Amino acid sequence: MRTRIKEFRARYDMTQADLALKVGVRRETVVFLEKGKYNPSLKLAHDVAFALRSTIEELFLWDDDESKDVREG
Repeated sequence: MRTRIKEFRARYDMTQADLALKVGVRRETVVFLEKGKYNPSLKLAHDVAFALRSTIEELFLWDDDESKDVREG
């Protein structure tokens, strides 16, 4: 999964620490989310999207292979 979190943070001049504070997680969690190394819960994805004035679909991008596996599964 890829994310656009870093891009959206930049739009609002928000640091990783700022976002972490807004959504109630550690800064390291934001780092992992941005690098695509952590798949968030639906609640966390919603909270991040809300904090960045965005939608889950705009922030979290699934690779075609991952989407195909889910559809076929």
